[in-house]
Amino acid sequence: MVGEIRDMETASIAIHAALTGHLLFSTLHTNDAPGAITRLMDMGIENYLVASTLICVMAQRLVRRICPICKTREDLPADVLKKISADIREVWTGRGCDACSGTGYKGRIGIFEVLPVSGPIRELIMKRATIKEMKDKAIELGMRTLREDGIEKIIKGVTTIDEVLRVTQVEM
Repeated sequence: MVGEIRDMETASIAIHAALTGHLLFSTLHTNDAPGAITRLMDMGIENYLVASTLICVMAQRLVRRICPICKTREDLPADVLKKISADIREVWTGRGCDACSGTGYKGRIGIFEVLPVSGPIRELIMKRATIKEMKDKAIELGMRTLREDGIEKIIKGVTTIDEVLRVTQVEM
């Protein structure tokens, strides 16, 4: 376990440990899962080493949960729903109560993006593809983005549109 990879020295130690067969877990600051791949290469790790050692990358963000005590259905204007480009029939919000100290939120939950580093992704790493190219291929292979996972939690009434928009970047 490596707490965080921030520099070439730490990245190099992590890659060499992985090359010797060790399973390594670490954190790396990026906007999304494909960004971790290019971040390692930007730190100076050769693309063939990244391609041969990386197994999976997961991005995560925390969103606030709607308070279950004061949770109510809310009608939103079409322009707000259009911001997330999803077919959402109803949304929920917290009115604010004593249980949530008037915030409408109680606790947090993660939204996730998991990118298995498979053959097609390895080929893109070897070609030094852009983040967008890797992300597009990962989505084509079935990766669900942070925004999509957040939308699923909106649909289930776990969190709000505002929360998901706050923690996810605009997907082009």
